[in-house]
Amino acid sequence: MKLIRLYPKKVEDYLDDLRCEKRTAQHEVYQLLSGKMLSVCRQYIQDIHYAEDVMVTAFMKVFTQVHKYEGKGSFEGWIRRIMVNESISFLRAQRPFSYLEEQVELQEVVQYHQESDLVLEEIQRLIDQLPAGCKTIFNLYVIEQYKHQEIAHMLQISEGTSKSQLAQARKLLQQQLEHLKQQGLWNGVK
Repeated sequence: MKLIRLYPKKVEDYLDDLRCEKRTAQHEVYQLLSGKMLSVCRQYIQDIHYAEDVMVTAFMKVFTQVHKYEGKGSFEGWIRRIMVNESISFLRAQRPFSYLEEQVELQEVVQYHQESDLVLEEIQRLIDQLPAGCKTIFNLYVIEQYKHQEIAHMLQISEGTSKSQLAQARKLLQQQLEHLKQQGLWNGVK
């Protein structure tokens, strides 16, 4: 007879087993969170293969450093923060961020083929088209809800640069949305 789990396990339920380095717990946590955490990495790294590599590296860090989790905040939030930090480290290693000097030429958004409103996937495409510096700061500030001071420290830039890049990102996104409105491809979110 097979037992059916009535209440799905939460990530926190595996914490003790992770601290004992049990492979089954590592596998279960990976299975539970890999989809979400890949999305986190993809917010910073456009190439899916690199994003997957970063996610796997970050999970390895989670499993080897789980003893450092002090119980402040959710365990999943702690894992998410490691994913963000690993993504930023990857971007730093790839090439230095170029900020305001960067020429801004956003590609045309793929023709919106349905008559429905712009969906989250389309918004993510717009964000993906932002210059690297703008995109990273936009994600950290808007999606991850870091403060400018924290962003400046993480990226080793000034708070002013963080603020100006966020303003630039918002401006570029507004321009793209306006462009879609003019083409009749978006009427706003209902």
